[in-house]
Amino acid sequence: MMPPTNTDPKNAQTLFAKYQGDKYVEAWASLWDSNNVPFDRGFPNPALEDTLIQRAGTIGGPIIQDGQRRKALVPGCGRGYDVLLLASFGYDAYGLEYSATAVDACRKEEKENHSWYRVRDEKVGEGKVTFVQGDFFDDTWLTAIGVPRNGFDVIYDYTFFCALNPDLRPKWALRNTELLALSPAGNLICLEFPRHKDPLAPGPPFATSSEAYMEHLSHPGEKISYNEKGLVNADSLRERSTAGLERVAYWQPERTHTVGKGENGVIHDRVSIWRRRD
Repeated sequence: MMPPTNTDPKNAQTLFAKYQGDKYVEAWASLWDSNNVPFDRGFPNPALEDTLIQRAGTIGGPIIQDGQRRKALVPGCGRGYDVLLLASFGYDAYGLEYSATAVDACRKEEKENHSWYRVRDEKVGEGKVTFVQGDFFDDTWLTAIGVPRNGFDVIYDYTFFCALNPDLRPKWALRNTELLALSPAGNLICLEFPRHKDPLAPGPPFATSSEAYMEHLSHPGEKISYNEKGLVNADSLRERSTAGLERVAYWQPERTHTVGKGENGVIHDRVSIWRRRD
């Protein structure tokens, strides 16, 4: 595993201000190429590990009845820590990064620290690990790995939603509906972060809230308004889209990375699980 990086997030925020809209991927590529990647904690988030253990009844096991392994996707996977963790639980795990440098870093992590990610159940065994370069919003990478749309049983989002400019959140929500398997097999796991950041502060990471996840995932592809304080305008009377995802679980994790806690140690992060309605 890598030690946590001490890169000043302000450097990333200055860079991202130059790349608007869909060009955000070029900013991430620039950070990776300059070895200036912030937000790297050096190991998987323990909240994901606890979720895979404690919420297995909700998510389902890594093996389906015909013996095939279920597929898990981590968009914006960084150095691949969470991908390797999912594989250790038995899932065929896919890590997606736009930068070729990032994909190389993932493969280096797998090669040098594979032994750290112990197999959790010898009867289940270890899943296959695949790192792929591509744009989350484009289908080219799906073709490259041979997975169709709606082909992922688990999608894990931690520092991807908050890495995107909020203008891209409708597109992010819609894309998840295109990738997630049908209910109840398909589960989107969101580790909601950073919930305690000033909503008007620059990003990435951009501040978020549980209400923002609810509004965007309930109305994928639709414009969601935010008020002058940077908070989402939640409308409990607004009819949810037929294509929207449904939140089936929501809780405060017992463990998470330090950045998800307040100065007094209170955990601000939340975990939510979402499914398609069809």
